[in-house]
Amino acid sequence: MSLSTHLQNQNLDSKEEEMNDIIRDAPFGQLLRYVTRNRVLKYPEEIEGFECPCSYEQNDSGNFKKGTDDAQHRGQPDVTPVADDKAEEYTPEPALEKTKTAPADIESPKRNSTSSDEESRLQRTRTVGSHIERTRTLPWTEARLEAEHTLALEKTRSKGQVVVPTKTADGTVLVDWYTLDDVANPQNWSQAKKAWTAFLICLYTFVVYASSSIYVSSEALVMERFGVGDFKAGLGLALYVLGYGIGPLFFAPLSEVPLFGRNIPYIATFAFFVILAIPTALVDNLGGLLFLRFLLGFFGSPCLANGGATMGDMYSLLYLPYPLAMWVVAAFAAPALGPILSGFAVYAENWRWSQWEILWMAAPIFLLFLFLLPETQPTTILLHRAARLRTRTGNPRIRTQTEIDRRGISFGASLLDSIIKPIEIGVKDPAVFFVNLYTALTYGIYYSFFEVFPLVYPVEYGFNVGETALVFISIIVGCGIAVTVHFSYLKWYLVPDIMKNGLRQQEHRLVPAIFASLGPPVGLFIFGQFSVRRLDCKI
Repeated sequence: MSLSTHLQNQNLDSKEEEMNDIIRDAPFGQLLRYVTRNRVLKYPEEIEGFECPCSYEQNDSGNFKKGTDDAQHRGQPDVTPVADDKAEEYTPEPALEKTKTAPADIESPKRNSTSSDEESRLQRTRTVGSHIERTRTLPWTEARLEAEHTLALEKTRSKGQVVVPTKTADGTVLVDWYTLDDVANPQNWSQAKKAWTAFLICLYTFVVYASSSIYVSSEALVMERFGVGDFKAGLGLALYVLGYGIGPLFFAPLSEVPLFGRNIPYIATFAFFVILAIPTALVDNLGGLLFLRFLLGFFGSPCLANGGATMGDMYSLLYLPYPLAMWVVAAFAAPALGPILSGFAVYAENWRWSQWEILWMAAPIFLLFLFLLPETQPTTILLHRAARLRTRTGNPRIRTQTEIDRRGISFGASLLDSIIKPIEIGVKDPAVFFVNLYTALTYGIYYSFFEVFPLVYPVEYGFNVGETALVFISIIVGCGIAVTVHFSYLKWYLVPDIMKNGLRQQEHRLVPAIFASLGPPVGLFIFGQFSVRRLDCKI
């Protein structure tokens, strides 16, 4: 067999294994595992012949086994003792050589013959590796950027290097990734797997946001069918937006609870969204229609906040703005496409057609979510790994840092805190409060277009509903221009500046927004003046 053929076979095997992992980690795969009691779609820890890292095993006396496989552990101590019942907080240093040396393993005879370069590498790996997952929980500051840079450097230097878990004073072993490049860590996924997951989130976001404005084309027919005025008919749009504005206050915090992760809030709420789309298209009274529209927005809301969190699970701080920008484009372009999707159809059929289109868009995406959306929350992944390791080794002291932090706290109290804390931050932190206020203003302006354009273009220019919907293409053009400028700003200025000078204050990223913020008032002024001038000419 030629070398090229061998490499191709290896690549195919890797892709097949990655696809199997996606199916296993998706909601349907997890449900299937639960029904069969983990007999199918097994994780490595559940497969016969799996060699559990020695640091997680116990001998007959209940003590941890010493690492004897020099090829795997390279003389590292199995655990790093700490003074209390929690792991040490990780504070990244500018230079890894400044980190404290871990205790020597005097029972490993080969340790004394390790070269100084090897010793330095092992020291860096122990210091960084044992806290690799908790790096993700650091604030969005230069400390996190430094930590991510350090980890990326270590992955390159020490590919496949075993991560030694931390052991607390009471004997608890904190579960971590097995190696620096552990494929279970979303940060280490292949670019294809990351791109697929991000693509699914963008599709989901597109469906939910397009479903808000897709109703606009039906308003005139709703008025005719139920005998109501503009205000009541317009509530179908307003209540939907209100629903997905309230929803994240409840659903977004749930994704930070390790027991739930990202997928449970996603799939549970999206299932309700798809189901409710059916009675929304069939209801025959205005009150029911408006209430169902509110529920649609409410249960579609996790994409509003959790989508960005999913991107942050997979991408490092330096390159996170790229997938985030594409996610935002999906959120802003979708409402502009909503009227186009239904503008001609509702008059060719009836007002219910726009609501049926929601079902036709959402159902296929829900199936993709169900079968092919992997879990990205690192704490959730490690929580399940800890449970498998406890079963495999019979060691009840294997825990995650999250389990220790939440020890003695009831589930209800933890859930309540997860819901209250974001609201508290939004009210008490002036920066967050201002950003929320500015976002609300922007959204208010944006969604006012869906009510204002039908009052201008059909009256002033004789457009029908479908032709009026085409005016919203200008928003899509604007999104394309904005993302092009933003990517250029990232590639040619921001990323090189951070790599050269370090992370500046977070507000430094808002400099382009200062110039862009002039656009909405200027555009509104031109639109208002032009409309008034046309009206004056008619009078």
